[in-house]
Amino acid sequence: MSHRRIPRRKAVLAGAGAVGIAAAAVLLPHANASQSGSGSEPTAEARTLSAAAAQDLVSQLGPELGDAYAGAYYDAQKQQVIVNVSGDSNSAVVQVNEAGAVARPVENSMRELKSAADTLAREATVPGTAWAVDPRTNRLTVTADRTVDGDNWSRLASAVTSLGAGMARVQKTAGEFRPFLEGGDAIFGGGSRCSLGFNVTTGDGQPGFLTAGHCGVADDQWSEEPNGAPIGTVRAATFPGEGDFALVTYDDPATEAPGTVDLGNGQTLDIVGADNAAVGQEVFRMGSTTGLNSGRVTGLNATVNYPEGTVTGLIQTDVCAEPGDSGGALFTRDGSAIGLTSGGSGDCTSGGETFFQPVTTALASVGAQIGAGDGGGRNEDQGQGQDQGGFDGS
Repeated sequence: MSHRRIPRRKAVLAGAGAVGIAAAAVLLPHANASQSGSGSEPTAEARTLSAAAAQDLVSQLGPELGDAYAGAYYDAQKQQVIVNVSGDSNSAVVQVNEAGAVARPVENSMRELKSAADTLAREATVPGTAWAVDPRTNRLTVTADRTVDGDNWSRLASAVTSLGAGMARVQKTAGEFRPFLEGGDAIFGGGSRCSLGFNVTTGDGQPGFLTAGHCGVADDQWSEEPNGAPIGTVRAATFPGEGDFALVTYDDPATEAPGTVDLGNGQTLDIVGADNAAVGQEVFRMGSTTGLNSGRVTGLNATVNYPEGTVTGLIQTDVCAEPGDSGGALFTRDGSAIGLTSGGSGDCTSGGETFFQPVTTALASVGAQIGAGDGGGRNEDQGQGQDQGGFDGS
């Protein structure tokens, strides 16, 4: 139920736009917008900003602050951007406040948090674990699924303890981390079912689409129906490793690749370009199993240790997903493409964590752009990496 190919003879312009997603969102449960952290909450006055404007502000401030920059997040309730400042740099605090954000003094520097994540990668890479920097708590959030016990649990706990107090917190999840791939309907390959993410145009002008990398390695040809004739062939796939994304090009070169997402119930949303995720940002996910669901970004540059291997550089969210949703689109209300569904734990009844491949990174890797390349988007370069424009949480 995510976007399907549209042959040229049947191309239709999508006009529902933001009105469609606003109507659909009425039916969704309210996402948790709490922004509580381990430190005192910022109280300084700041400009009211949209999530997109906040991203632009942080992309400018982050490099200027240098080592004093310790991450940032978006307070959706107050519509303010909170910038963590480490060390005793009063000038950095003044600079942040004068720029219209709220400076929040924190203990852990970004260098220390990255070093802690490197330690976990060396000492605690066991299946069923994941970690990401949470700028709201200024700590690493380490998650272990229900399969982590015995020696593996002891190994994880020892590694976290070695980081020192106040550097990481461990939480358990009742589910099991796995890629959300399943047999069924939507797009099919090798007996598996996935979801189409975003239509793209390759550097050489070919129409195609992005989906999850673990779908791309499952089979090299995909169809619209079970055991149906192939409509697309995998040209590139990454999984596991530095991401979870695949590029599939349509076998019919006359196929249109409109930049829209199907929201269900006859509604669509125009995708205007790719953008980076922000911690605290409201996002929506569309998948062939569970349809449209919403939530918020909870971490960036997450590392997930699936049974199939370790995947790095993912977006962590509290959006639910289930098998078959893999590859599906993660996007914003205003039509920015954010991510591709990778995997996680839980389901859309009990909830859980879901991880997404950043679209900007995938586009840069495969040399493609959203849709037919006429949407423009907020970024002039849709393929820019997550660390160049988003709220870099690690």
